[in-house]
Amino acid sequence: MEVTASVIWILRAPYQHPPAERFVGPGACKGCHEKVFAAWSDTRMANSFDVLRPGRAVEQKEIANLDPEADYTQEESCVPCHTTGFGLAGGFRSIEETPEMAGVTCEACHGPGGSYAGVLMSKTSPNFATADARAAGLVYPPTATVCRKCHNEDSPFVQADYTFDFTERVERGTHEHLPLKYRHDGG
Repeated sequence: MEVTASVIWILRAPYQHPPAERFVGPGACKGCHEKVFAAWSDTRMANSFDVLRPGRAVEQKEIANLDPEADYTQEESCVPCHTTGFGLAGGFRSIEETPEMAGVTCEACHGPGGSYAGVLMSKTSPNFATADARAAGLVYPPTATVCRKCHNEDSPFVQADYTFDFTERVERGTHEHLPLKYRHDGG
């Protein structure tokens, strides 16, 4: 009788919506941000997972005293900075299960899109207020704190004299600084 009661309780349990902090993947951004997506696709950030593969970034791995022929694609000390949302809802699990989350994608810098991408931001409602998207969780513009989660002295690629210069990186750009496709009044 206990088993039956448990089954009935499970069947009557209310539907749980995905958490707002769920990662949704770069495909959710691409539809409205095609030029930014294309510019980002060619960056080292977009392809950062590839340096974890054997035989890739050989010179950099040798400088960092890493075996250039080793496979680091499942190394838990490497994967969080070379993927998006590792270990979090909707984030990277493995290259086989979530290939779209390999690399440093939109949400690595702008926060999990579950609360704003496709909800506030969509082609059917393109004139949202940026302030509303920020209030819902959009990180815009990204801050030095976001970047320093990975660009820090814990990385084996950081030399003793390394200093992450956020201002210089912003000026150089992660992807082309292109005008927004739609108006986003309200700041």
